[in-house]
Amino acid sequence: MITVKIKKEKKEVKQILFSGHALYEDFGKDIVCAGASAILTTSVNAILKYDKDALKYIIEDDVLVKILKTDKIINLLIDNMIDLLKELSNDYPKNIIVREDEENE
Repeated sequence: MITVKIKKEKKEVKQILFSGHALYEDFGKDIVCAGASAILTTSVNAILKYDKDALKYIIEDDVLVKILKTDKIINLLIDNMIDLLKELSNDYPKNIIVREDEENE
């Protein structure tokens, strides 16, 4: 299962961690994994095209996206990414889950 963990501080997204594999189908044929990857890649690329200093991402076994700057457009793109991931999770609840953690500081 793909797990997407969204960390928020004061209602603002600070980081998003993608881990696991959807296991819907074999590697290379998995439409859920492909969908999640497309959502992530498109969103990150759009944000970086808008502001190259807005986020940083680290790809290892997992993918960690750290949001460094926000404004109306960046927040819109991040919210859109989260909404799309939630829609994917609603369609494939056995293969992807989206969790939001709120920290009040």
